[in-house]
Amino acid sequence: MIPIQDLLHRIRWDPEFGRGEFVIGYYDRIEHEIIHVPFREIKFPQDCPSVFELIDRDEGQTHTIPLHRVRSVYKNGELIWHRE
Repeated sequence: MIPIQDLLHRIRWDPEFGRGEFVIGYYDRIEHEIIHVPFREIKFPQDCPSVFELIDRDEGQTHTIPLHRVRSVYKNGELIWHRE
């Protein structure tokens, strides 16, 4: 299995592979469930390559999610990567 960091880099920087709709599923420790967010809604801080940031639509707060909590990646509705 490809490391999640490598897959996310490929989505961001490989124009051919990066075409399409990507969704990231990550484990939320508060809700105790997998949360799915569109890839276009997440940001990658340059100073910390092991996380991504997400702005909560309801609260307007920025949440920092460690990459080890990513559980799945979908491309155009098809599961292309997952871990338990």
